[in-house]
Parts: sequence; structure tokens; C-alpha cells
Amino acid sequence: MEKKVDVTSKAVTEVLARTIEYLQPNPASRAKLTMLNTVSKIRGQVKNPGYPQSEGLLGECMIRHGKELGGESNFGDALLDAGESMKRLAEVKDSLDIEVKQNFIDPLQNLCDKDLKEIQHHLKKLEGRRLDFDYKKKRQGRIPDEELRQALEKFEESKEVAETSMHNLLETDIEQVSQLSALVDAQLDYHRQAVQILDELADKLKRRMREASSRPKREYKPKPREPFDLGEPEQSNGGFPCATAPKITASSSFRSSEKPIRTPSRSMPPLDQPSCKALYDFEPENAGELGFHEGDVITLTNQIDENWYEGMLHGQSGFFPLSYVEVLVPLPQ
Repeated sequence: MEKKVDVTSKAVTEVLARTIEYLQPNPASRAKLTMLNTVSKIRGQVKNPGYPQSEGLLGECMIRHGKELGGESNFGDALLDAGESMKRLAEVKDSLDIEVKQNFIDPLQNLCDKDLKEIQHHLKKLEGRRLDFDYKKKRQGRIPDEELRQALEKFEESKEVAETSMHNLLETDIEQVSQLSALVDAQLDYHRQAVQILDELADKLKRRMREASSRPKREYKPKPREPFDLGEPEQSNGGFPCATAPKITASSSFRSSEKPIRTPSRSMPPLDQPSCKALYDFEPENAGELGFHEGDVITLTNQIDENWYEGMLHGQSGFFPLSYVEVLVPLPQ
């Protein structure tokens, strides 16, 4: 039973990790979402930002360029249709994420945090009582028999509790089958809706192609050129009067040789406090992020995780990626 429980624990842990990767395949976006959720908890925000679905990002791109092309463009109208469909796919993918989290990830996580953890506690306690009983058994005759009997009773009691907890887990594994079935049902529902959305989009695009092919083609007619009168040549440089060269005086010659005045550099915080220097421009994409330009020196106030810092610049506070900056004075450990 102990071996089966150990295999079950490993299976649940790895399946959980792989399921999250399946729902959120981009590791950078996954790390950023984790960081944003952590910041939201720190700030007491109820609504957490969602994972940026690739279908949604593609849809926004198509809609933006479709609007730029305008309604007179066949390609522009088609991009608008496709963009709206991609955004609908992203919404369906969000629903899949929620369903899988509620009906598959959360129950398995609860199994890890509660049942499997409890079994490990009982096994650890059993091992301690076994060692205690073995030690006292070797000293039999030198210790009271009552003490040895109590050690044996405690060992037998822990053994029974551990075996019961492992037996209950292994006998109720149909619950994990039910959770796996919920995962497959959510996937089926997602793919059914995705097929419906894509079928509708395919019909729209085919209809647009038929309409475009039935319309007569417009011929290009260049505008007639207007006559251009060069006029009589008055100046050797095309009719424009030559500007008189400025007089160079001794004083102006002296000033021109002086060094140019340098513009003051950006204010830097004193280097006795934690700070970093921006290596690249960073444009904030989410609320709470701090934007900056290459060369800015930012005061560090907190490290969110191994990838994100929180800092201040020009009186504004926010968080930003570590990969965009070079730490000048690190935060105290």
C-alpha cells in the first residue's frame, strides 16, 4: 500500500504541473501571471488578471489592421471577421481554463494538500514509534516490561492508523477517475464550440470570396497630368534668391570655437540606496507596471519574485521585469 500511495502521489503532482502547462503553454506569460496574482493578493485586489490567450492576441491584431485597411478593402473586412472569431475562441478557452481548474486541478490539489499529506504524517509517526519499540526491545530485561508493552501498543496503533488512511485513499480512487472525466468533458465542450466558431468563420470567408468574384473588376485610370510652366529663368539656382552669407566677426568666431553646453543628465538617486539602471525601454501593459526608458535609474523597493522587482521612478511606483535592468545597489537580504 505504501508503494502504491507513493506512485499515486508522484502521478498527481506531475499531472497537475502538465495540466497547467497545457492550459497556459507560454512559460513567460505563466510566470508573469503568477507574479501579477501575487501582487494582487499583496494589494488586496479581488479580481486577478487572466492568462493572455494566444487566440485573443491574434484576434486583436487582426481587428486593428482590419480597421486600418477600411471597409473598402476585402482583406480588411475579412480580417475583422477573423479577428472577432479569434476573440470568441479566446473566451471559450477562458471558460475551459475555469472549468478545468474547478473540476480537475483544485480537487487534485486538495488531494495533495490534505489526504496525501495526512498519510505522510501517519507514516512518519509510525516510523518514529517503530524505532522507539526496536530500541526498547533490544534493552528488554533492563527496562520495565510495562514500558516495552506501551511502546508496542503505540507502534501497533500508528500502524493501524497509517494502513487505514492508505486503504481509504486507494479504495476511493474512483474519485480521481471522475475528476479525469470532468477534464475530458471540458475539453470536448471547448472543441465543439471552437468547431462551431470556425465553421461560421469559414462560411463567411467563402461568401466574401464569392461576392468578390461576382463583382466587376475596376480598371485603374490614372489622372491626366497638369501642364507645368517653368517660367523664365531669373536666378541660376532655379528662381530662388541666394541668401547672403553672414558676416563673420572676431567675436562670433571666438564664440563658435567654444565647447557646446551639455544638457544636464537624468537625476540619479543616491547610490547608497537599492537601485537599478534600465537597459531597455519598458512599456507597461498591465495596471501596476512601471514604465521607463533606457538609462533611467530606478529606486528598488521590493522583489516580487525571481523575475520581477517593484520600484519608484519620478514619484511613481510599480513593478517591472528584472531582465530589463541592471542592478546597481541590490536590496538588503
